[in-house]
Amino acid sequence: MDYRTAVVTGAASGIGRALAVRLAQTSTRLVLADARAEPLAEVAAELNATAVPTDVADLGAVQALADAAPDADLICLNAGIVGPLGAPWEISKADWDAVFAVNVGGVLNGLRAFVPGLLASGRQAHILITASLAGLAGFGGIGAYGPSKHAVVAIAEQAALALAGSAISVTVLCPSLVKTGMSEIGDDPLDVADAALAATKRGQFVLTPQEWHGAIIRRAERLVSGEQPRSARPSRGD
Repeated sequence: MDYRTAVVTGAASGIGRALAVRLAQTSTRLVLADARAEPLAEVAAELNATAVPTDVADLGAVQALADAAPDADLICLNAGIVGPLGAPWEISKADWDAVFAVNVGGVLNGLRAFVPGLLASGRQAHILITASLAGLAGFGGIGAYGPSKHAVVAIAEQAALALAGSAISVTVLCPSLVKTGMSEIGDDPLDVADAALAATKRGQFVLTPQEWHGAIIRRAERLVSGEQPRSARPSRGD
């Protein structure tokens, strides 16, 4: 099944661009958003898509994006930034605020702008939210990024609970390292996009790499046991 219209935020590069590329190979109409107008325009021209420059931290801008895609049935809330790395107290208030404004505020604004219209329409729709493995497992020294992605996972869970029984499903993507502007190493973003779109269509809630499942489970076990945290690893030798 192809989607009628898909909206992708953070579409100028990385996972967002990969999602747009894959969706462009179907009959889906694309409405692409990014805060960077010039690279967004280049991607939109390449994929015959509509470009809507959007600061996802601005609710008014995200509402304008929703207004540009009133028939959207796939909403990819993907935009995100990393920010400076370090211990919590080493990150300035301005950097904490900036990371949370985009990573958390962008998802909240997307839900605020799109969900009421989707519910009113009664049509089947899918929301794909990009979080991170850092939102499920514990890693030290990653500044505001990890905490912001933990918040994104929690918001996605709350959205899924609130939408249970409706025609709208929620999938939260939690990849490990991906080759994007944020990292020179990691998985191919096209492979991540393929897996994410497949998970969305089958109604899966969380998608994260199989090799990290044990680390996520062990973190939960430490939390309930009261054990001090350890940085996550993909192997069992921790």
